[in-house]
Amino acid sequence: QAQLVESGGGLVQPGGSLRLSCAASGFTVSYYTLSWYRQPPGKERELVAAVDSTGRIRKYGDSVQGRFTISRDNNKNTVSLQMNSLKPEDTAVYYCKGSSRYSDVEYWGQGTLVTVSS
Repeated sequence: QAQLVESGGGLVQPGGSLRLSCAASGFTVSYYTLSWYRQPPGKERELVAAVDSTGRIRKYGDSVQGRFTISRDNNKNTVSLQMNSLKPEDTAVYYCKGSSRYSDVEYWGQGTLVTVSS
């Protein structure tokens, strides 16, 4: 059974850093684009960052460009999000998503809460 499990969320002060991880199982990760989305309180879910199946092509949302870095390890079936210079507006539930290169199949994790506050 396909599964994505996020970890690493928590409370951090403005200007601080946090690293999120997502562990994938039950599907061939190397065939999937892996992404991070977030949903701030009372707002819609938005794309934060994505990395293609090879790890060479990455894209970022405008609001996190230059502060966040996405990376993946196909050998360990993981995708990570390094978040630096965090701001209160980064507060959200962060979700990991896997999207197949060959079909419309996609998988979502259950989310991890990141709170940026002093």
